[in-house]
Amino acid sequence: MKTARPVATAFAVAGYIVMIVPILFVVAVSFTRSPTLKFPPQGFSLQWFDAALKYQPFIGSLVTSVEIALLATLLALLVGVPTTLAIHRGRLPGKGIVEGLFLSPLIVPELVVGLALFQQLIVSFRIDNWFVLLVGHTALLLPYAVRVTGAAVIGADPFLEEAARGLGASPWRTFWTITLPILRPGIFSAALLSFITSFNNVPLSLLLQSRTTRTLPVTMLDYVQQSYDPMVAAASTLILAATIVIAVIAEKTVGFAKIFGGINR
Repeated sequence: MKTARPVATAFAVAGYIVMIVPILFVVAVSFTRSPTLKFPPQGFSLQWFDAALKYQPFIGSLVTSVEIALLATLLALLVGVPTTLAIHRGRLPGKGIVEGLFLSPLIVPELVVGLALFQQLIVSFRIDNWFVLLVGHTALLLPYAVRVTGAAVIGADPFLEEAARGLGASPWRTFWTITLPILRPGIFSAALLSFITSFNNVPLSLLLQSRTTRTLPVTMLDYVQQSYDPMVAAASTLILAATIVIAVIAEKTVGFAKIFGGINR
């Protein structure tokens, strides 16, 4: 075991380098004065951040991404949490089949899901792209809601709920006073993972987009194909900074040990 630790450490360090170094390159390039993407950056300037914040397609698609991510996360939790409780606490017949159906979006390729939604809802029924995009993202996030909150349910002590009911609490009161507080870290974790997954999604959003409904990652991808200036790097740096702020807030309010099921302990 001792001889394996240096090897594992070396692989871990190599993995961190592979993940972090490209991000550092993008951040460094976003501060350049050069009109094109070059490394090392030439000079120091904030002009590309100003350009990214004033570029209307980025702003419009950002609003769309946030709206879709928030609503899809909310809908996924509204469906996923009761489903999780029914699977692990109820007497639902065929629990394994039901859980497998809700986890199936993790197995089915997103391009297949997107093509099916495009063909059936947009082409056949002519439903608005924004609504279809919301449906697709919600389906994509259901596994996170079911799996993560399910882990919280499995780790919870069922005798607490039985004790509350034994003391005369109604099922609704037991849920609000006992079950929901126990599941809060799992729900917060599922919401955080779901929002990030929806916001960063490209394959599904690329198939279900329209001229008026585009998410930020798709818009940035289109911009990279047409232009070679550092504005996309500046936009990526702003997204990274926002992600760090969210992570800090999550750590201060709840703590990652509680959010991710105590893996830090």
